[in-house]
Amino acid sequence: MIPILAAARFPPPEFSETGHQLPALTGVAARAMSLEYLDIAVLVIALALASWLSLRKRSRRGIVWLGIFSVLYFGFWRKGCICSIGSIQNVAQAIFDPAYAIPFSALAFCIAPLLFALLFGRSFCAAVCPHGALQDLMVIKPVKVPSWLEQSLRLIAYTYLGLALIFAATGGGYIICQFDPFIPIFRLSGSAVMVGAGIALLVLGLFVARPYCRFLCPYGVLLGLASSVSKWRVKITPDTCTQCRLCEQSCPFGAINKSTFDAPARSVTTDKRRLAIMFSLLPVLLALGFFLGGISGGALARKHRDVDLAERIHLENTGSVQGTTDESAAFRATGKPEEDLFKEATVLRARYVRAGRLCGVWVGLVAGLKLISLVIRRKLNDYEADQTRCLSCARCFKSCPQELQRLGIPVTVTSLAENK
Repeated sequence: MIPILAAARFPPPEFSETGHQLPALTGVAARAMSLEYLDIAVLVIALALASWLSLRKRSRRGIVWLGIFSVLYFGFWRKGCICSIGSIQNVAQAIFDPAYAIPFSALAFCIAPLLFALLFGRSFCAAVCPHGALQDLMVIKPVKVPSWLEQSLRLIAYTYLGLALIFAATGGGYIICQFDPFIPIFRLSGSAVMVGAGIALLVLGLFVARPYCRFLCPYGVLLGLASSVSKWRVKITPDTCTQCRLCEQSCPFGAINKSTFDAPARSVTTDKRRLAIMFSLLPVLLALGFFLGGISGGALARKHRDVDLAERIHLENTGSVQGTTDESAAFRATGKPEEDLFKEATVLRARYVRAGRLCGVWVGLVAGLKLISLVIRRKLNDYEADQTRCLSCARCFKSCPQELQRLGIPVTVTSLAENK
């Protein structure tokens, strides 16, 4: 999602005899550097404002208005470019490709939200990300997703993150940008498939709050990890928790940890046995991920243009296929040695296999840790926002009777219903 700065070395040829018309550019036009710095400044100010609104002001209304601004500015005005979600691919390519110079704006959009997450939680998700803010405005009648299903669906985001980094690091393309469901909406153009996917997610978001953020967003994985160690975090009640459970009912994301009580001795013994099983299962999941990741890496390598071209040339040379493709014919016309192409394809295929194994181990580790977390009991005296999953949307504040007392609002059934 980065605009490419380039200039034509030669004027385009004229096709006066054939009547051929040059196609219009479909990419994002390059912008002045001053405007790029303006985007960064707006991002930092919006992050600071979102952190203040959620942690100090505790204002749901302010979060909503900031979210509307982000949708208009970062979404429809900036057309989703540059995007913090897609910027992780630029960083991955910069790390593994010495020839690639990452734009400063891409680096800033990737790092700034993570730094704020380390300090204040997921302020970016609260009202700065246009993808999340657009979905947040669509939440009308959310339903609770069963815990086991939510935990399972979250593995998609971890897997998506691994695949995106593999493709970016190996030069296979930016799949987050290619399959972003909301960019076509912001740009009011795009393939019918992706426009349909974006609309489908928004419709689903009427009932399942923020489905992309919770189950698909690869950048949300990194924000969640950073937020888990944040210095300041969302606190539902300003005083003592009364165990009323109203905050739990008001959270459409299932991001509130329930208060716990001492478990009976029999249950503790059973949980210990389950925990031992889960720990013994962890190395199995890591080995399985390593194996399946290697196989997947070999298959994904064929998506790289050089590997695909090398396989096509080989099939043509051995007579396995008839005729040539435009790509193979163009390569033969260059006169370059086929051996060099085959060597490069071999190197790329090995790189994909290694990256696939790392991705498989990553997914296996996440799956194992999630299974372990399901059987670990953590004693909580109050209802608390989960530091990893909480999106700092401020919905839970006004449902808390203690918060209403702090604001001087009489605590009645009507007031609780109005502020839910």
